[in-house]
Amino acid sequence: MNTKNLIGAVAATATAAFGQTEGVPPPVHAAAAGLSATAFSSADTAWMLSATVLVLLMTLPGIVLFYTGLMRSKNALSLAVQTLASTALITLVWAIAGYSLAFTPDSPWLGGVSRVMALGLGAPNAPGHEMAKTIPEPVFFMFQLAFALITFALVLGAAVERMRIGAVMVFSVLWLLLIYAPVAHWVWHPGGWLAQMGQMDFAGGTVVHVLAGSTGLVTAMVVGKREGFGTEPMMPHNLLTTTLGAGLLWIGWFGFNAGSALEAGSRAGNAMLATHFSASAACFMWGVCELMQRRKISILGLCSGAIAGLVAVTPASGFVDLWGAVVMGLCAGLVCYLAATQLKALTGIDDSLDVFALHGVGGFLGSALTPLLASTAIAPISATVWTNTLGALAVLAYAGVMTFAILQIIQLFFPLRVTPAQEKEGLDLAQHGEQLSTP
Repeated sequence: MNTKNLIGAVAATATAAFGQTEGVPPPVHAAAAGLSATAFSSADTAWMLSATVLVLLMTLPGIVLFYTGLMRSKNALSLAVQTLASTALITLVWAIAGYSLAFTPDSPWLGGVSRVMALGLGAPNAPGHEMAKTIPEPVFFMFQLAFALITFALVLGAAVERMRIGAVMVFSVLWLLLIYAPVAHWVWHPGGWLAQMGQMDFAGGTVVHVLAGSTGLVTAMVVGKREGFGTEPMMPHNLLTTTLGAGLLWIGWFGFNAGSALEAGSRAGNAMLATHFSASAACFMWGVCELMQRRKISILGLCSGAIAGLVAVTPASGFVDLWGAVVMGLCAGLVCYLAATQLKALTGIDDSLDVFALHGVGGFLGSALTPLLASTAIAPISATVWTNTLGALAVLAYAGVMTFAILQIIQLFFPLRVTPAQEKEGLDLAQHGEQLSTP
């Protein structure tokens, strides 16, 4: 084979494997050739598989490392158990009913039952989901499952070191079906009532972060404060672990935001750009705030700042340009710093790992700023600051009220928290018979 033929063969192979390149005609569609197979974009599918793995990485091990490092060593394994166990249970319930209630058409308030028990999912020659037609539906199913998993994992940080594993398991199922699935349908399904209003939430500012923040705050209130909260030191036992977790969250967030484009294209690239610059700007701003107030910059502060920027840009990542993301990050770094350092003192609520201060406040701020900072050069602007804020308020209120109701129902059957003696001993030994190290 001469050089010219060799180059042509390599180019044809690359085009077939990775999708059409600019200036190269696409291959013949399977249907046009009289075949029965459904054609999907190989490039889009490959990217969405990768993005799904990145989002799953945020929960296991990202959240586990980030949260457990912030806890006292006698309780660190309990959070790991709660995260892994709830991940397994939510995964099963997602297939049974959660996905169908969130992402099938029926009403503006809730999806239908066409995918209950995962009916028809991955059937031969089946088309893609209406929201992601260029990828197989099982890939879309898994990507959206990863969002549900990380959202509940975030909630767990609000009531660490005192909530029983049994209560967490029951809560996770009811939360998925009664809170997460309806809100995801409202905002992300084209027939949802907030989507019909034009709610701009590219990757989960309301669905993930406002929801998690509201749920976490109410959970902390209902479960109550840790024994010794406000009177005893409760220092993080391993900030290096927390730093590693924050790094995994930062990396995983590229799948979270850029993956929400649901295709391998320019909008995914812009979302990745916005994500990184917002996180960097918020990290910088948090450090400046610490330096001004404490004359020191802490690793915990820098990690918290980065998370604040990532949270705030989530709803906007598919709408803002680089400098819009920087402005959003600077605002998030300042506002979330004030929330994290002042909120507990003002309210007395033991939101142990600042779920509301980072995710509730950051998600709400990002949602409100999205229409203001969005660029029509990237995507149409479908909402105003007012309508996006109204949508965030609706999610905040619904998640809070439903969380309170669910926890009250659970308490009718068994306690939410461990006994004072078990809390003093530590949940690792009291609930799981394990500990990080032996004496």
